[in-house]
Amino acid sequence: MTDGPRLRGNASADGDTLSSESTEEGSGRVALKKEIGLVSACGIIVGNIIGSGIFVSPKGVLENASSVGLALIVWIVTGVITAIGALCYAELGVTIPKSGGDYSYVKDIFGGLAGFLRLWIAVLVIYPTNQAVIALTFSNYVLQPLFPSCFPPENGLRLLAAVCLLLLTWVNCSSVRWATRVQDVFTTGKLLALGLIIIMGFVQICKGEYYWLEPAHAFETFQPYDIGQIALSFLQGSFAYGGWNFLNYVTEELVDPYKNLPRAIFISIPLVTFVYVFANIAYVTAMSPQELLASNAVAVTFGEKLLGVMSWIMPISVALSTFGGVNGSLFTSSRLFFAGAREGHLPRLLAMIHVKRCTPIPALLFTCISTLLMLCTSDMYTLINYVGFINYLFYGVTVAGQIVLRIKQPDLYRPIKVSLVWPVIYLLFWAFLLLFSLYSEPVVCGLGMAIMLTGVPVYFLGVFWDNKPQCFNTFIGKMTHVCQKFCVVVYPDMGESRNVGNQGTE
Repeated sequence: MTDGPRLRGNASADGDTLSSESTEEGSGRVALKKEIGLVSACGIIVGNIIGSGIFVSPKGVLENASSVGLALIVWIVTGVITAIGALCYAELGVTIPKSGGDYSYVKDIFGGLAGFLRLWIAVLVIYPTNQAVIALTFSNYVLQPLFPSCFPPENGLRLLAAVCLLLLTWVNCSSVRWATRVQDVFTTGKLLALGLIIIMGFVQICKGEYYWLEPAHAFETFQPYDIGQIALSFLQGSFAYGGWNFLNYVTEELVDPYKNLPRAIFISIPLVTFVYVFANIAYVTAMSPQELLASNAVAVTFGEKLLGVMSWIMPISVALSTFGGVNGSLFTSSRLFFAGAREGHLPRLLAMIHVKRCTPIPALLFTCISTLLMLCTSDMYTLINYVGFINYLFYGVTVAGQIVLRIKQPDLYRPIKVSLVWPVIYLLFWAFLLLFSLYSEPVVCGLGMAIMLTGVPVYFLGVFWDNKPQCFNTFIGKMTHVCQKFCVVVYPDMGESRNVGNQGTE
């Protein structure tokens, strides 16, 4: 994976020259542009966290918490823990100022193999399956009105999901600015829809519909409390906040990251926590816990009860939310694959960007194709269950790396330096959830570990082994050259893109 011609500036694989006339600031250099300002940074975090879950199925937390009151406490606590984890990532993001998020941090702190395993599980399963599921949710809510008496045909769902992926891949390949504007617009749309839910909840409370919010009733159990189920509710709540670390994947494209990375976190995580908590409060003003648990699309049921003829707003909101979710996931996952290729852990072609648009077209095409292939399988939900444990495992490994880096390099320049109390709190909570996961689902966790460990021989054969046969190197070089000319891409000037302190414009 590491072999093949390496290019800088605007040289091609065989010495041919590819034009870079409209490169960054007219400098004649091709580099990732800093086009993500504070608003777009918040859009990336909020848009990736808030997907279809809060609209469709917040019942998982309630079901395991056993009471409305405890479920709301779980939403608040997991929001606070998410904010702590994001704060730790903010320090790492400006201390190790590279795109790639936790992959880059784990690789730099714990070595190439650990970083590669993080990348391997993301490339193999996590991103393709998550993007496929979000795209299928989008297509389901678009097609459902056309099939009121039955489920939409499966082939139709997959076809529309594929169209959604192809359209958004084209947008992301065309312009970073277009991609961030799409993210801004659809994030605003989903926040407006959730704002409507929250306002309707306040209206219900003003009407006296707050039976399940009174302390005497809020902690009224519909099944006995069980420590194992409560731990599971915290785990599901934590997964609902997934995506909080995605901004770290695009650090090099962030305007003034030393300021905007922590600012975006301080704005976005409390906002998402507020929305999650008050949306759940709104739901229980219109539905009993039993009704909520019986619904497969809580926001749709809520809309049918309170919005009357305007109830169509809710399914459209879910569709728009998932469309924005696919866009955000494509944008960030392509940067992860781009970062992995740049470090030699994926084919070098994926580290190239378009000579004029400055977008990582090969990485975007790679993540699109892998997602389209995942749409053809029927086991994607099973794969997500298997690797969800591994994904959460690496969050803890990354935060532990923050402590290790403080010990190994105490004098390293840290524009943001948080108290070590915060990573310790996060790790204690993380260890609790992980130990419970291992105890309750040892087979699922074991299979997830097995999938991850398949990356070990791949690492030693593809990355660690330097003296590969010359015929292999020649073949890879020619393939890279052909694909490079087809996509009109070159290696970026890293001196520009890694200077993360530079200013830019939104």
